Order: sequence, then C-alpha cells, then structure tokens
Amino acid sequence: MPISLSSMSLESSSAAAIPPKASPCSHTPCPPPPPRLSITHRRTGGRSFSAALNNHSPLKAQSRKPLLRPLQLSSSLHDQAAGGQSDSESVAQQALLEYLHGELGLPEEEAANIVSGAPKYLGTLIDEVKELDELPELWGEFSYWKADADNSVAAADGGVGGRGFKEKVVYMAKQKGDGGKVAFLESLGLSLPSATYLARILSSENLPALVHKVKIMKEMLFSGRDEGRIIGKNARRLMMNLSISVDEDVQQTLSFFEKIEAKRGGLDILGDEDAAFRYLVESFPRLLLLSVESHFKPMLEFLIRAGVPRVSMRNVLLLFPPTIFIGVKFMKKKLLVFEQVAPAEDIGKLLVRYPWILSTSIQDNYKEIVSFFEKEKVPRVSIDLAIKSWPHLLGGSTGKLKSMVDCFGELDVRNKMLGKVIAKSPQLLLRKPEEFLQVVSLLEDIGFDRITVGKILVRCPEVFATSVEKTLRKKLDFLTSIGISESHLPRVIKKYPEVLVSDIDRTLVPRMNYLTEIGLSKREVASMVRRFSPLLGYSIEEVFRPKVEFLVNTMGKSLKEVVEYPRYFSYSLEKKIKPRHWVLKGRGMECSLKEALSKNNEEFAAEFMDVGGRPPSPPPSP
Repeated sequence: MPISLSSMSLESSSAAAIPPKASPCSHTPCPPPPPRLSITHRRTGGRSFSAALNNHSPLKAQSRKPLLRPLQLSSSLHDQAAGGQSDSESVAQQALLEYLHGELGLPEEEAANIVSGAPKYLGTLIDEVKELDELPELWGEFSYWKADADNSVAAADGGVGGRGFKEKVVYMAKQKGDGGKVAFLESLGLSLPSATYLARILSSENLPALVHKVKIMKEMLFSGRDEGRIIGKNARRLMMNLSISVDEDVQQTLSFFEKIEAKRGGLDILGDEDAAFRYLVESFPRLLLLSVESHFKPMLEFLIRAGVPRVSMRNVLLLFPPTIFIGVKFMKKKLLVFEQVAPAEDIGKLLVRYPWILSTSIQDNYKEIVSFFEKEKVPRVSIDLAIKSWPHLLGGSTGKLKSMVDCFGELDVRNKMLGKVIAKSPQLLLRKPEEFLQVVSLLEDIGFDRITVGKILVRCPEVFATSVEKTLRKKLDFLTSIGISESHLPRVIKKYPEVLVSDIDRTLVPRMNYLTEIGLSKREVASMVRRFSPLLGYSIEEVFRPKVEFLVNTMGKSLKEVVEYPRYFSYSLEKKIKPRHWVLKGRGMECSLKEALSKNNEEFAAEFMDVGGRPPSPPPSP
C-alpha cells in the first residue's frame, strides 16, 4: 500500500517499549522471560563475543584492527561514569553486538560499526534496564535474570556488569520490536527520534537486507568525484532563478534544500556523501522502500544511456530527488518534451545542468516561454539555443522575461536581433530591469546614443550582464590608466566592446606587457589601442609572437610599422600576410603594411600583379 508523503513528517518522540512500573501489590503479571539466550558461541566458531569484540583471537591478534571505535557516554550516564558505570557501557556494547551479529545475522564488522555509531540508542537501552532494576520485583521472581556465582564479585561491588545485565540489554533491544533498525539508522547520522520513526516505515525490511540496500544505494548515488561546493552553488542557482508556481515535486525539493541550508555549512553539505544521504533519507523516506534490482538499477542505467555521466549522477538525483521515484517509462515521456531543445544524445547534458526539466510545472512553463517568444517573432532556433545554453530560463515566469524584453525594445533590439541577444547571453533575461538600465545609463554617460547602445547589446550582450561598480568602471579606469582619454573611450569601446568584460590581470595586462617588452613604448601601445582596440583581445602565443617574428625576421620591417598600422595583427599569417609578402618580394616591390594588406584580392592583383606576368618567387627553403 503506498505511503503518503504528507504523512511522513518526522516525529519528535521515541517509540521505546518500556514495561510499565508496578507497585508491590500489583497483580498485573510480569512479561514472560524470553528463551534463555545461548548466543555466546553462535556464529563465532566457538569464540566468545568478548573476544570477537576486542579481537583477541590468538590467530589474528596481531593483524586485525579493533572493530569498535570508542563510544561517547549518553547524557544519562555521563554524570555517573565513575564507580563502574563505564563497565556497564562496555557490557552493553558487547550485548548489542551479540544481538546484531548473533541474533540478526549481520556480519561482525558491520554490527560493530552500528554499535559504535549508535551511542544514544545504546544509552537508551542502559537507561531502561536501570529503570527496571530500581524495582527488583520486576526481575527478581525470574531466576533467569539473577546474577550467578560468577558475577557475585561485581554485584558486591555495586556494579551492574555480568551476564545478567548483558542479557537484560539484549532483552530490551528485542522488546523494542524494530529488529535493530533504529540503531542502524542512528549510525547513518539520523537523530534518535527520526531513526525511530523511519524504523516504523521500514518494518517490513529485515536488518541485513536494509544494510545491504543502503550500501548499494550510496554506491549508486555517490559514485564519481565529490563535487563539493559546485553542487551547493547549483542548488542555490536553481532556487534563485525560480519565479513560477511549482508542483509538489519541486516544493518537496525546495523543502529539502531549506532544511540543509539551515545547517552549518549550508547547501555545500550536498557534497558530503554521508550527510547528503542522511538528509535525503529524512526528507524522502520512501527511498529505502525501493527495490535495488527492479527500480534503482534500471533507473540509473537509463540515465547513463541518456547521456548523464556517472560522475554527475549525484547532481541530478540530489538537486531533484523526485527523479529517484520516477519510473523509466514515465521519465522517457517527460524527456521527449525537450527533443527540439536537445537531441537524444545531448538530453543527458541538459538534465545534469537543470534536473528540474522532469518537473510538471517546469514543462508547462517551457511551453509558455516558447509561445511568448514566438509572439515576439524570435526565431525558434534562437529560443532553443537560449534554453539549451541556460536552462534556468525554464524557471522564470513569462512576466519576468517580458520586463527584460521590453527593455531591449527601447534600444530598438527586436525580432531577429532579440534572438541573437538571447542566444548569446540568455541569462540576461533573468536580470532585474533596474540592473540592466544601470549599464545603459553608464554607456550613455560615456557618449553613446540609445541606438548605438543597442548595437553594443547585440554584439556583446555579456556587457549588460555585469556589475557597473564591480566590473565596468574598473575596465574604464584601466583604459584611462594606459593612456586612453575620455574623448577616445567611445571609439575604443564601439570597436571592441568585449574589452569591458575582459579580465584585467589575465587578459589585458599581459598583452600590454608583451607589446612593451618587444620594444614599444607605453605611449605607442596606447596609440595602437586607440587606432585598433580589438588588439587587446589577441592571443600572445597564437597571434602576436608569430606575426612579430615574421615582420622583423622575414619581412625585415621595423616595429614602428605596426604602430602606424596595428590592424596588421588582424590578418591571417598563412592566408594573407605570407602570400602577399612573397608576391611583393618576387617582384622586388616595397610598400607599407597598410598598402599591402588593406586591399581586397582584386585590388591587390590589379595593383601589384601584372596580368600574365611571371609568378611570384617561392619562399626560401628553411
């Protein structure tokens, strides 16, 4: 029978089963004693569990590591740690280990890990045994619980150790009726109330099968690299760009994010395998009811076939956990909605970038967005490119998109031009209009009219997606610092608006330094930038260096020539500069760089190549 998600809020009270206290005159019969436990040698090959716990096997004493990590005392025991109380904790550990390993069949090491990871559960067992021991009549009439002669010394010392106490701990663990699942869930990091609640949901699961299932699920969900802060950043971006009404699946995902964001470390916790799995289980408890073979494996195999890299699987499943519960057949149907945006071989990449495409509300909004832009006469290819490169658009309302489209229209950017803008920089559509208008005002202050600002928007829309104070003003200050006057700024920016989004330290400064290092003065470099500002975007190794070497070493020209004609660096070395140089050299002609390179092929042939004349001399051999 399906479990309603709405009924799965975690409870705050423990479900410990404690027999009721009775007065001496009470006639309520005590619970019958369980069968005498004879698990000391069961599943141990004749070894005692004490030896198993402490790894005292004579054959492996030198090689095996301790199974148990030191446990922290529960708060109820901490104040009484002296006087043999620590012994009770040690005995309780052994008792719980015997129960999990000997009675429930867990491998010894896994049982030990659970014991070491469930201190509050263990403390509860100890507290319940001591509470019953305060009324000896509850135990005293059963000889089964009486300490035997071997434990008389411990009893005389006031301790609670010995066989009787251990068996009482096991008895209380059985009385809880959860089959060890509460201890296991606490060892995963869940609080004791949460573990108790989830254990009820998982009542049909036996502990060994549940432990195995969790191990397999974690391997499937978290295989690959740890994306750490990246996945947290992606979660914040999903929330930030959402401005539509959402369905139940997205709402549950947002609640999942909000729960994690409230913790220390925030959404970056999603990069921690253990913590992420713990919160995932708490928020989506049905996860542990799914079959590994019939559900999990087919789902993951389908996602891999769809193009989701295994290393990015957690990005899909943690950023949209309802994906886990969608059947393969239904998932195929949902992905078909975006077949025009991304072909079958690329749909996995889209899913990694925006897992919410599987949400019903996002799919409905996609149809509205397409309809909106088609009414604006934007080509469908531009719409699809925008969504493919920035799928977070799918979380934005058409009302929000319209406010930005209206801003573009005021700059005379419409129809096909609008399509070019959103295809190049679709994230611009999610900006606030006031932030966009700040950039427009800055460009107007520099000296541009609105039509020219619109042309800059079409050529380099990234400029309008940046911060005026943190980015644009810094670039303007840099240009003035290298000798570009305010009167020349409009020319420089109009010719190469990309300079406003270029990194100063990694792009602009290295190019300036190279030009001065080869012998040009800062004044000459500034003059070159004023004449041909795209110069600042060329690669040093791929453009500057080979063309300077050819200019000086082969053409025999001075660097002063590139100061006069910096556009020289814009021409292809192999397709234009070298062929024209050999033509001129073969005819014994000398001319400036501008004369040789500025003409088109017909003009160059008419001026420098005689019709039917001799062919140019071949270049010299290396």
